[in-house]
Amino acid sequence: MLEVGDTAPDFELGSDTGDPVRLSHLRGKKVILYFYPKDDTPGCTTEACEFRDRLPNIERAGAVVLGVSPDTVKSHQKFKAKYELPFPLGRTYEGILRSTFLIDEAGKIEQIFQKVRPKGHGDKVLQALEE
Repeated sequence: MLEVGDTAPDFELGSDTGDPVRLSHLRGKKVILYFYPKDDTPGCTTEACEFRDRLPNIERAGAVVLGVSPDTVKSHQKFKAKYELPFPLGRTYEGILRSTFLIDEAGKIEQIFQKVRPKGHGDKVLQALEE
């Protein structure tokens, strides 16, 4: 189980663009890595749109957003287009719980959000990012 202060393990995921996403390629930026269960469902849409709507503030804080779910690349592409999501969506083959990791520029976990409630989650993560 990962804990605050741990180095986030590097990974490579297929993404909606067809290009792989590696956590190590994001070093030097803070990363909001959020795991969600399914594209285009009410809770997951709420969560993704909250990150989308806060993206200017997230970027001002020097961070990027990466969403991960078990959905296919094609599903991610439809979800992104429908809701105009400007950040990459990666694919994992494992069942996941809704959670978010705030990772610092050096790859250390700064904060972990577990059992996330989608509504209001974007504000909580932004607040943690700005602290």
